[in-house]
Amino acid sequence: MTFFFTAVLYLGLNMGQETLGLEGNSHKPSLSVQPGSVVARGKQVTISCEVTTGAREFRLYKEGGPHPWRTQSTPKVTNKAQFLIPSTGQRYGGIYRCYYKTPTGWSDHSDPLELAVTGFYSKPSLSTQSSTVIISGETVTLQCVSELGFNRFVLTKEGEQKPSLIRDSEFINSTGQFQGLFPVGPVNPSQRWKFRCYGYHINSPQVWSEPSDLLEIHVSGEEASSLTQSVVDNINLLPRTLLFLRKFQEIRG
Repeated sequence: MTFFFTAVLYLGLNMGQETLGLEGNSHKPSLSVQPGSVVARGKQVTISCEVTTGAREFRLYKEGGPHPWRTQSTPKVTNKAQFLIPSTGQRYGGIYRCYYKTPTGWSDHSDPLELAVTGFYSKPSLSTQSSTVIISGETVTLQCVSELGFNRFVLTKEGEQKPSLIRDSEFINSTGQFQGLFPVGPVNPSQRWKFRCYGYHINSPQVWSEPSDLLEIHVSGEEASSLTQSVVDNINLLPRTLLFLRKFQEIRG
């Protein structure tokens, strides 16, 4: 009797542990945003929550906002829920997560997604501390400058979804301006090196300024190598050219 009771108790405890394990290890969803995680104010944004197992109810959570921030229910099981923001404003900048309802409860939260909204302060200026023509393999420092007292500056590279670099602001005594310095490189000719920078205040880190004018860095390595090869090819052809001219003169003579 004692053996039977112990066996049943052991089996029940193990089944309970397996059930708890399944609830705690629900597949967490993935979160994405279109057209990108950096968007100008007034633009439309779609935040998508995707799952592999399918669900009928999805929730979107924004840090600092009501919980849940948005809820979407569907009559049929689906693998994706889309949350539309028709026109982004200052209050939409922030960090988002999503989760969904499972047969045993709510799933784990997705990884965080940061949405930055731009266009709320005057634009900074972006320049290089040297020439905009850089030799392949070198590193260049970009300088983002503003008269506004931003706490931080952000550098973005054209074609990339996420900010490239974030730097604390430094005060320039000689001009009374604020700057962020960004080392970039080593550069190479196989990529396009186009950048913009923004400024923001630390109390609202997802609310950015207008973008700076576009700065393009030109990498000279490709042009230099092709020019060198052209010179070498011409030197190699020189003896054959001289021989041809000599034979031509002999025939005419």
